[in-house]
Amino acid sequence: MPPRFSRPCRQLGRAPRPSCPGRVLGGRARTARNWPGGAAPDGSYRVSATGQDVLDLIEALGREQADLIGHDLGARAAYAAASLAATRVRKLVGMAVPYGPQARTAFITNGDQQRRSWYMFFFQTPMAEAAIELDNFAFIDRLWREWSPGYELPDAERVALKETLRVPGVLTEILGYYRQLFTPPADEAARTLETRASGAITVPSLYLHGADDNCMSVELSDGMDAQFTNGFERIVVPGAGHFLHLEQPKTVSDHILGFLNN
Repeated sequence: MPPRFSRPCRQLGRAPRPSCPGRVLGGRARTARNWPGGAAPDGSYRVSATGQDVLDLIEALGREQADLIGHDLGARAAYAAASLAATRVRKLVGMAVPYGPQARTAFITNGDQQRRSWYMFFFQTPMAEAAIELDNFAFIDRLWREWSPGYELPDAERVALKETLRVPGVLTEILGYYRQLFTPPADEAARTLETRASGAITVPSLYLHGADDNCMSVELSDGMDAQFTNGFERIVVPGAGHFLHLEQPKTVSDHILGFLNN
C-alpha cells in the first residue's frame, strides 16, 4: 500500500511467489492512492479509503474473494478491507504494523514508541519535505538504518527509490498518509466509516513482526488476538527488523504459504 519510502513492487517480489497466481494480492504494491504519482482522487489517505481501494481492486479483478498480504501501512489497509467487507477476504496476512487499540494508544502512553515514531510527528510540519530531500535523501537512508539494523538495501533499489521520490508531487502525497493519521475527519459520515474500518476482524489471520524492528516495537503486537475472532497467529521472526520480508525472505514466505495453503 502507501510507499513508506520504499519500492513496494520490488519488496514483495523478493520472496518466492505463492503457487496461486491471482489469488494473493500484494497489499502495498497494487493500490497505493498516489502511486506512482499524483494526488488521491478524493484527497483522502485514511485507512477507510485505502481499505476501500483494496476492495475495489478485488472487484476489478473479477474475484469474489482474495487473500490479502500487507506490510506496514499496507497491512493497515488490508485490516481495513477485512473490517469493512469480511466476505471479500478469505485470509489476511499483516506485517510490521500491529492492529488494535494497544498500537494506537502507544503514541500517547509509550515513551519508547514515541521515540521510534518521531518521524511521524516531524512529518506534520512544513519542514518535512525539505529535510527529507536534503543531501540526496539522507533522511531516508537514516530511516532504513534505524528500522532494519544490519540490513543494507541494494544500491540499485536505493537509486530507484530516490528516483521515485524525486518525481514532482510524490513526496508531498506520501506525507499525506501521515498528515491525516492523527486528525479525525471533520465529516460525521467519514468518522463513522473510519470506525467501521477499525473494527474486529472476522477472517483467519496471520501476523508477522521482526524481532529487531526499530520502527514499531514488537511489544505493540501483544494482545492483538483480542481483535481477531476467527483464528489468529502471531509469529516473531528472529534476526529481522522492520523490512522482515527483505531480510528473511524465505522464512517469511514459508510462513505465509503455510498459512494460506493450510
